[in-house]
Amino acid sequence: MKIFGFAGYSGSGKTTLIEKLIPLLTARGLRVSLIKHAHHTFDVDTPGKDSYRHRHAGCTEVLVTSSRRWVLMHELRGAVEPDLNQQLMHLSPCDLVLVEGFKHDPIPKIEIYRATVGEPLLHPHDANIVAIASDAPVNTSLPRLDINQPAQIADFMLKHLGLVA
Repeated sequence: MKIFGFAGYSGSGKTTLIEKLIPLLTARGLRVSLIKHAHHTFDVDTPGKDSYRHRHAGCTEVLVTSSRRWVLMHELRGAVEPDLNQQLMHLSPCDLVLVEGFKHDPIPKIEIYRATVGEPLLHPHDANIVAIASDAPVNTSLPRLDINQPAQIADFMLKHLGLVA
């Protein structure tokens, strides 16, 4: 599996860009998976549903399955948060894993930068950032990609990873 990440501050457009990249990558015949690092308070379960009730009753894991999908929820219950490599072991084999978050992990990544967010660039402090995707000019020696051109970004990623669909 090849791994490629996206780093940037909240509100920069990471999720929106990834959402546009996925169909471009799958249309090229790639099996794509995603790992997203979320804030510690996130919840994918709805209060009142059986899985929520079982999890809140104390289960460490709850697996919900149907004819269309299955999902495994694992409660850490005070244990240390697994790192990216440990989380990758949970995925089924695929061609490409996109990673949103985990900005300090040593994986190749594109920084999503919007000056309007009001935060500084990450890349001067992260040697794993291989390009900047922005909607405006950025003073950098790294390749600058137009955040509004997801096909250009997909091409860059695949070339960088040596992935041929």
